[in-house]
Amino acid sequence: MTTVRLPLFPLNSVLFPGLVLPLNVFEERYRAMMRELLKTPEEEPRRFAVVAIRDGHEVAPSAPGLPDPTAAPDRGPAAGFGDDPAKALHTVGCVADAATIRERPDGTFEVLATGTTRVRLLSVDASGAFLTAELEELEEEPGDGAGTLAEGVLRAFRTYQKRLAGAREGSLSTGGDLPDEPSVVSYLVAAAAMLDTPAKQRLLQAPDTASRLRDELKLLRAETAIIRNLPSLPAADLTRGPQSLN
Repeated sequence: MTTVRLPLFPLNSVLFPGLVLPLNVFEERYRAMMRELLKTPEEEPRRFAVVAIRDGHEVAPSAPGLPDPTAAPDRGPAAGFGDDPAKALHTVGCVADAATIRERPDGTFEVLATGTTRVRLLSVDASGAFLTAELEELEEEPGDGAGTLAEGVLRAFRTYQKRLAGAREGSLSTGGDLPDEPSVVSYLVAAAAMLDTPAKQRLLQAPDTASRLRDELKLLRAETAIIRNLPSLPAADLTRGPQSLN
């Protein structure tokens, strides 16, 4: 078992390997994390782990009434996650490699990172300025029939895209602009589909690529059937996610 200790960045969203994560970092605990990462030489990876929040708040109350009118101030590395932060977080996350960490004049940071490797959360340490975690790296096994499943998922995903865009079946190109490597397909579709966090988390922690693709095929068909019966939908850009506000 390969383990690693990394800074821990909990979010109200799921990061997948290969996907880009823009961050607007303004809380002091995460600013401290970025200052520490900047000590790593540029030629070395500046890595931290992203895990989805199961029970807690991405942004801790920093003053009376902020961000919730009833909230009391809560500070420290585990603020918003209770006495045992490990219980507030999902156990499978993703390592992020920060390609860009830019400090603004006001001390906040603009960060652009990319998901790399899935990890399992073993323990959380809240003794420093920010959370750190002991993590087990997870291998991505292909599973049975991943290649055939990926082809089916891509077809279903193109139909899903068209339905979301409000387009007729024949009005959009179905050119080869999507990847065909099964694990890449599985992560791209998981990230781009408009699913809630628990559904995305289940896809992230699937035991292998084939299992993830199988689940995606069911989800895409179900979602497409629902969309087909809705009167109208706004167009959506499925390849870009919202910027996390920290």
